[in-house]
Amino acid sequence: MSSVLSDTVALVTGASSGIGAATARALAAEGAAVAVVGRRRDRLDDVAGSITAAGGSTLVVQADLTDAAQAAGAVQRVVSELGRLDTVVNNAGLMLTGPVADAPADEWERMLAINVNALLEVTRAALPHLRKAAQDSPRRVADLVNISSTAGRVARPGTAVYNLTKFGVNGFTEALRQEVMRERVRVSVVEPGTVDTELGSHVRAGIREQITRMTEGMEMLRPEDIADAVTYIVTRDRRVAVNEVLVRAAEQTW
Repeated sequence: MSSVLSDTVALVTGASSGIGAATARALAAEGAAVAVVGRRRDRLDDVAGSITAAGGSTLVVQADLTDAAQAAGAVQRVVSELGRLDTVVNNAGLMLTGPVADAPADEWERMLAINVNALLEVTRAALPHLRKAAQDSPRRVADLVNISSTAGRVARPGTAVYNLTKFGVNGFTEALRQEVMRERVRVSVVEPGTVDTELGSHVRAGIREQITRMTEGMEMLRPEDIADAVTYIVTRDRRVAVNEVLVRAAEQTW
């Protein structure tokens, strides 16, 4: 029996671990051929191997999405090799927190590069293909899902620039949604709370301990919880648009 996403193609960025890897597996389980995109080839190969072992179809695309040419090239390769593009999940992201006054400028640049610029470039390259998919696919709908954060809704001291990037993702998503909704290209945002991933491992040592204390004893979300939200969004009938999903850990207040 065919699955909901049979004969469709999905592209997931930041797919080498965490939410991206879980989402790639979930979409493949629904029948999509899934392109896993990221920098770490060995990790992408592992994710692709698990999809193949479960009977799914996948393509590994190694790319640094902070390079506009590589971002566009990744999208083009997916379309060239898999024949179409129906679903894009912009998941690649970086969280480097700490007070503004003593933050290294390169941390800001790195967050802007991956959280904002890479998302924009992948979206720019993907839109023509999503528009086409919405017209000629059996489901007559296409999906762009941006992974934001509770930090796109709630500003807190020590996360100002991360807030900047995620509030920006939320605003961009809503404006783009209104631009393309009549073409049945659905644009959605998912805002995860505290998820048990390696996202916090990139933070400077002293700040990392603060984060650990803040979440100590909390039962964090799992990457699969966010993958479930993405899967729910993209498997709805074309008459349904789920614009925004906020998923917090049950004990999370922010």
